[in-house]
This record gives sequence, structure tokens and C-alpha cells, in this order.
Amino acid sequence: MGLFDFIGPASGLLFTLENIIWINLGVFIGCVFAAIPGLSVILCIILFLPVTYTMKAIPGMMFLLGIYCAGGYGGSVSAILINTPGTPHAAATMLDGHPLSKMGRTKAALKIALYASTFGGIFSALVLLFLGPQVAKISAQLGTAEYFMVCLFGMTIIAGVSGKSLVKGIIAACLGLLISCVGADPMTSYDRFTFGVHRLYLGLDLAVTLIGLFALVEIIGKAELKRSELNLHAGKIGNDDGKITKDEYKRMLRPVLIGSLIGSCVGIVPGTGASEASWFSYNTAKNMSKHPEEFGHGSVEGVAAAESANNAVCGATLIPLLTLGIPGDGCVAIMLSALMINGLNPGLSLFTTDGPIMYAIMLGLILVNIFMFLQGRYLTGLFAKVVSIPQQILTPIIVIFCFAGAYSVNNSYFDLSVALVFGVMAWFMRKLELPAVPVLLGMVLGNMTETNFRRALLISDGSPRIFVSSVYCWIFIALIVVVILGILRGKMKEAKNTKAEQ
Repeated sequence: MGLFDFIGPASGLLFTLENIIWINLGVFIGCVFAAIPGLSVILCIILFLPVTYTMKAIPGMMFLLGIYCAGGYGGSVSAILINTPGTPHAAATMLDGHPLSKMGRTKAALKIALYASTFGGIFSALVLLFLGPQVAKISAQLGTAEYFMVCLFGMTIIAGVSGKSLVKGIIAACLGLLISCVGADPMTSYDRFTFGVHRLYLGLDLAVTLIGLFALVEIIGKAELKRSELNLHAGKIGNDDGKITKDEYKRMLRPVLIGSLIGSCVGIVPGTGASEASWFSYNTAKNMSKHPEEFGHGSVEGVAAAESANNAVCGATLIPLLTLGIPGDGCVAIMLSALMINGLNPGLSLFTTDGPIMYAIMLGLILVNIFMFLQGRYLTGLFAKVVSIPQQILTPIIVIFCFAGAYSVNNSYFDLSVALVFGVMAWFMRKLELPAVPVLLGMVLGNMTETNFRRALLISDGSPRIFVSSVYCWIFIALIVVVILGILRGKMKEAKNTKAEQ
């Protein structure tokens, strides 16, 4: 069955009042969170993940996708208004967005960001819709050995999210792999690292650990700040008419197309992300522009290129997730647990046995971007006011959400203590400058990697030759080697630049 065979059933599942409400709620929450500097999209998804555990697959995914996609646009609001990106991938937008705002064109800058974000989001949603099922057909030919190589390739994501130090990123990822071993052995069911605590036999719940790793640690971090550092003063939207001239629309066209293409290509490759895509797109647009001197001083092309790219990443990151089970970034890794809670395991089975659900999710991504455009068009003034909410009010609300979310996963007080332990652990990691995202990726990929490795060795009677027994194994080996060489080359360049600066 092809795309057009599933469109009818998928549309029937998607276009319900429940889904429309959850999409709009997700988009609104995503915009609000991303607009506030210090509150990331990944934090927002973690806080609201427990809400989806009682929902069906489609409304749950629509809610999370609403947060994810809107977060890409929401970060630009504070970047334009107060020269502080709400999310890391809005940093490129800030370079031209804030100068435009200072020129008295705040509304125009916000509109350009919204239009570019919507175009990039819909472009990548179409890429997902047409390319996803084709990749799934290839994934159907993969056995346990091939899946182990896929997981190993997925581990190379760690390099992209390790920050300045690759070594510290690897240490953090190893910690995540160790945490994934807590509970019953997947092959023998013997308990591991439970230390006599019966509640640990089923392992550590991902949602609970993430609340500690990403949410509670923010609260502990804010507790260390001085009172004067907690207040943010946002710029106001002026009385400008927000008009964009025909010439500016023409100039936006090429950067938006380039940004959407770059964002989609970057998103498909695990380990890259919206930040890389937005900077790459920004630099490409600058090099191709007839007015490169305007970049950094209020260029409409700069805002359009950066925003289209970071939103185009969203749909593309779902391709490796839905087809191979490899999350493209931290946010998508969390969505994997939302799929699995509904019994949807990534791979071809999703597109055959659960075809209508998969196509409904992919079509829903287009709908998410349409509602993001409508909310951005009419609620931008509200999102702008959100930027100035005092941290003294915001912090207690987040604490309540953290503990309510941790408790609601299993209705267990034990989970509250687990979240607290992980919050303290994340705080120590921050002091040691160990990144948290590699821990998340280690936890997500750990069980899958171990299970496929041990199954493959069982099939081959312990012979490691099974890992080089097929064309697909060699393809993934080649990809791993290319990525590792690319990482080493990048690190050598950084070292040379550091020496040159000294």
C-alpha cells in the first residue's frame, strides 16, 4: 500500500476535535516556553510528557509535536525583542532580528520569523511524508546485526551534543549507558544494579529521570543566582505597522528555500541539530546575497534563512526516529518513549501494521505548522509579554510541574525521590561541565544497543563475523568511520584556531 491508500484513513484519524485541541495547546505552550530565555523546548517536552501517558498515540504525538515545532519559532521572539535567544537555535536569528527591532521594525521582524518558520516546517513535513516510508522499506531488510550497527551509528550523535569537550561528552554518554543497565537483564531477566530495591527491577522510568536531569537542575541553578540576575526586562512591540515590502518578500524567497533545504538535510542526519542548521543556512545566505553588508545590521534575509532552517529540522529528525528508532536530537529522543508507551516500535511495522496512525502523525505535522502560523499571527503580542514574566513567579510554578509530573507517571512517591537524585546528579555534572544530553542518548540507545548486540552473537554462536556479514553492515561501518573522521578533523581545526588566537 502506498501513500494515497493511507491518506483517507489517516485523515479520518487526524481531523478530530480532540487532536485539534491538543495541537493548539501544544503550539501555545511551546511558543510560551521557548520565548522565555532559560526555558528550553526539551525542558517543556519533559514537563508535559507524563500528560501523554494517558492519551492515545495520535493526540499524544500531536501535543508533543506542537511543543517541538512551536519551540523553533518561539525562541525568535526573545531573540528579536531583548537580544537574548529563548532557545540556542535562535542565536542566528538574534544577529539581524534585534537590529531590525531597534530600527523600529519589531512587528516586521517577528512576521518574517513566523513566515520563514512556517515555510520551513511545512517543507520538512512534506519531506517526512514522502521520504519516511521509503527509508522504512530499507529498514525492513535490517536484522539484529544491522540494527546493532545502526545503534552504534546513533552513538555518534554524542559528538554533536557534547559541547566543547568530546571527552566529557563520552563520559556523560557512558553514564547514560550505565543507567540504562539498571533493572532486569533483557536476555536473562536477572536483576542488575538494583541493590535490593525491588522498585528498580523494572528499571528507571525515562520521564522521571529526565525531569531530574533537565528540569529540577534548572531550579537548583536558579537558586544560586543573585536576585538582580533573575529579572529580565523585555522590549515592547512598538507602534510600527509591521509591513513587509514586495522587494523584501522577493529577497526572502531564496534564503527561505535554501534554509528549508539545509534544515531538512541536516535534520535527517542524527547528531546534528537546529543550531547547526540555522548557522549553516545563515552563512550560506550571506555568501549568496547581493547585500552581504546588511547581515548583522538588520537583514531580512538573515532572519529568514536562520528561522526557515531551524524549523525545517523538526520534520526531518522524525525520519530516523520513525524508521530506525534513532533519535535525531534530545527532543525527539523523548518522543520515542511516547511512541513506545502506545506499543509503537519504530521500523517498517509502523508503516504496515500501523500505517494509518503513522500517516496521521506525518500529516499532523503539516497541521501543526498551520496552527503555529495562525497563533503566531494573532498572539505574538501575548508571547512578547511572556518574555518579561519575573523568574520569581515562574520558578515555583515549574517546581510544581516537576513534582506533579514525576508523581503522575506511576502514581508513586518513589519516583519523586528518583527525580530528586537525578536533579542533584545533574547539578554536580553541571559543576564538572559534563553535558546532560549525552546521558539522555545513552539511556535511550543503551537497551536497544545491548539487546541487538547479544541477540546477534546468539544467532552466530558467538562469532563477531555477523557484524560484517551484509552490505548494510558495511554501509553503517563506512558511515561511522566518515563521522569519526569528520569529528577528529573538526577537533583538530578547533585546536589550531585556539593556538592561533593565543
